[in-house]
Amino acid sequence: MNEEQKRLADPGWKKWGPYVSDRQWGTVREDYSEGGDAWSYTTHDMARSKCYRWGEEGIAGFCDDQQLLCLSLALWNGKDPLLKEVLFGLSNKEGNHGEDVKELYYYLDGTPTHSYMKMLYKYPQAPFPYTQLLRENAARTRQDPEYEILDTGIFDQDAYFDVFVEYTKSGPEDLLMRIRVENRGSAAAPLQVLPTAWFRNTWSLGYDPYKPVFEPSGTGRVSVGHKGLEGYYLYAENPSEWLFCDNETNNRRLFGYDDHQPFPKDGIHDHIVQGLPTVNPDHKGTKVSPVFALQVGPGDSATIRLRLTKDDLAAPFLGFDTVFDRRLAETDLFYRDLQYDIPGEEQRLIHRQALAGMLWNKQFYYYNVQHWLDGDPAQPSPPQSRKKGRNSNWKHVKAVHIMSMPDKWEYPWFAAWDLAFHSITYTLLDPAFAKNQLYALTREWFLHPNGQIPAYEWNFSDTNPPVHAWATWRVYQIEAKENGGKGDTVFLEKLFHKLLINFTWWVNRKDAEGNNIFEGGFLGLDNIGVFDRDVVLPSGALVEQADGTAWMAMFCLNMLRIALELSKSNKTYVEMANKFFAHFLYIAAALESMGDTGSGLWDDEDQFFYDQIRAKDGTSKRLRVRSLVGMIPLLAVEVLDDKLLKQQPEFQARMDWFLENRPDLASLVSRFNEKGDNEKRLLGLVRAHRMKGVLQRMLDESEFLSPHGIRSVSKYHLEHPYEFPLDGQNLQVKYLPAESDSALFGGNSNWRGPVWMPINCLLIEALQRYHFYYGEGFTIECPTGSGQFLTLHQVAEMLCGRLIGLFQRDASGNRAVFGDREKIQSDPHFCDYILFHEYFHGDTGKGLGASHQTGWTGMIAKVIQPRWPSAKDELMPSAHQSDKSVPQQASTEPTAGPAK
Repeated sequence: MNEEQKRLADPGWKKWGPYVSDRQWGTVREDYSEGGDAWSYTTHDMARSKCYRWGEEGIAGFCDDQQLLCLSLALWNGKDPLLKEVLFGLSNKEGNHGEDVKELYYYLDGTPTHSYMKMLYKYPQAPFPYTQLLRENAARTRQDPEYEILDTGIFDQDAYFDVFVEYTKSGPEDLLMRIRVENRGSAAAPLQVLPTAWFRNTWSLGYDPYKPVFEPSGTGRVSVGHKGLEGYYLYAENPSEWLFCDNETNNRRLFGYDDHQPFPKDGIHDHIVQGLPTVNPDHKGTKVSPVFALQVGPGDSATIRLRLTKDDLAAPFLGFDTVFDRRLAETDLFYRDLQYDIPGEEQRLIHRQALAGMLWNKQFYYYNVQHWLDGDPAQPSPPQSRKKGRNSNWKHVKAVHIMSMPDKWEYPWFAAWDLAFHSITYTLLDPAFAKNQLYALTREWFLHPNGQIPAYEWNFSDTNPPVHAWATWRVYQIEAKENGGKGDTVFLEKLFHKLLINFTWWVNRKDAEGNNIFEGGFLGLDNIGVFDRDVVLPSGALVEQADGTAWMAMFCLNMLRIALELSKSNKTYVEMANKFFAHFLYIAAALESMGDTGSGLWDDEDQFFYDQIRAKDGTSKRLRVRSLVGMIPLLAVEVLDDKLLKQQPEFQARMDWFLENRPDLASLVSRFNEKGDNEKRLLGLVRAHRMKGVLQRMLDESEFLSPHGIRSVSKYHLEHPYEFPLDGQNLQVKYLPAESDSALFGGNSNWRGPVWMPINCLLIEALQRYHFYYGEGFTIECPTGSGQFLTLHQVAEMLCGRLIGLFQRDASGNRAVFGDREKIQSDPHFCDYILFHEYFHGDTGKGLGASHQTGWTGMIAKVIQPRWPSAKDELMPSAHQSDKSVPQQASTEPTAGPAK
């Protein structure tokens, strides 16, 4: 067991971490507007002056697990109109494809206990092009690509600083920060570096007036006077001065009234940039920055050191770099053990940076909805309209939790189905954290009393695909394999009971007619359909969803499999397995029987699944959009070992009863009555001949199969757009390989052609399951029309290779994710720093959308890792189990609870 694995057993090592948001402005939590326009209520321009209520933001930010004290980076090149304290980006209304960060920064390394973390920020030496980015994006339409910072040319002549920020820990409460500035330009350039510490403002709300303070305590340090963080000191190595102000809103600047606050939050900014007397001459406050005024020669570098510790040290920087060297060596060992079966340095680099992005995207998430709705005693009251507005029926939510975010700038809030994918990747790094994330959303301060899991902050009541049960089973399965077959059944049982409540909510709320066909909600695939599937259609018509129904069939199979696992030690769960088996068959029957054609949502002519609209009079019309919607039924598949069934005769008897008494139902699903390869049985929503039909389209390079994965909409619709008349409009779906040209959902809802990592990974798992049953004798033409026939395992491997090819250098040395940008393809200071985008161009693989959406795109680490168990139901030990295992960990993460 390596040192980092040992540290994972001690929750104290996670007290400090990268838990600071990259953006707090523009979030729902900070929105107290009349109309709920979060992006306009708090803007980037306001960010430096407004004290936040629910969280903090910063560049390369670190904080404690209650976010009482934050530490981050601030910079000024002497030319910018702003001190660079927060990352700049466009709001939803300012971007031609929605919100988008317009900075270059990279998360490069990290460990699960945050004993070592590293990131890079690229800071131009010329004035930052704020106006240019705003103006150019405003002039562009949805038919144009986004205008990015590289398009401004500001990096073309290399007149910029690479600012590397590293953190390490000498002990759980001894945090070391090292900033290395490297001048990439051809001339010397000035730079002021201001590492900044501040307290989250808890004293201005009207609950507890206690106000902490930073103040000098000897040479080169300030004391941290906070009752929740007693005994800490912040040391800085040879700063030119210390500047103090308060983390208080500048009401004079923002709202035009004087509250007699002389040194507000933007005091250090105004002092550095404008030379104003806005810092406290008494050298105390709730925000502090040591100042380092540098002149860095061309090609030269400078290093700045800080330390936050409880130790009273005479020489705080003695042996400082030795601690970094030791922790980095331990980090290398941690990844050496983790990556022992990954072929080649190139894939190990991608894998490590993907995991680093996951680790840096953790965030302290604080949201007490009741307080948010009511307002705080010492603050202005929220508008009355919000009492019945967004999230008003989620008053029970009291979140104080460290959570994995999709992207801490673009999505600085949890998203339920994103979090399911995050947990899969986290399992190899830190199983306790993965389990904690899944369990958190089912706790009473998240899960609605009616059983709904909150979707995401913008609208907790929205519906994401029900993938929580899938993630729970996979996390259990992966951890068990790494632990020699021993799984955490306590975790599995706790989640099963909560998921049972959630399943009931789905049945009651999304199956409006009680016919096991599910409708309503975008189910994660927003903007993929002809119209918003959440809208009420004319004359009470319903959209019956192939994907919604298939997600529920998948939910059934996941719950069935969990119940069978739990029944090994408690036979009571056999009855639950029986329940979900029956429900699965009824869903299969509904999928088959709906509509006027007698084949349900399956189309015999096109050999594909489609949504349909069903009118009140019972007539229906298929929505013939060839999209991922038609492939989701493939995901509802499970393989059971015959040995397991023999151990559960009651369940076997239930299966036999359906075979004998309801052959009509048994015939609708795949082969649970026939043993396949290696004594397996298959439970699948899609029978073999239909599976072949769907795969024929999926693996057709003129339709779904791109050089870099499966597209979300068939390329067929490039020349043959699907059109549908609705309320006097002629709605259309056309293949769009990059950003969408539709404002259907607002922002950047782009499921009309690009490659999305999470769905690709689910399709790969489904192929693995089918192969596990059918074996080597089942082949399919791949690519379609090529004359080459592959097993389903080989098809899955081919798709894995195409996904890896998004990031890996090709034969010409280029990475598809970088697109046609020569600078980042070939420049040695760019070419090995990888961004893990939200989605990817359906033809070229160029990265698009949120640039740090490592959350679900971090699943590429799972794709790369050979020893991740594939989607089989067996729990076999790893070949290297004897010397690579990690003792099973308790879920020791900070837990959600009553908001503080």
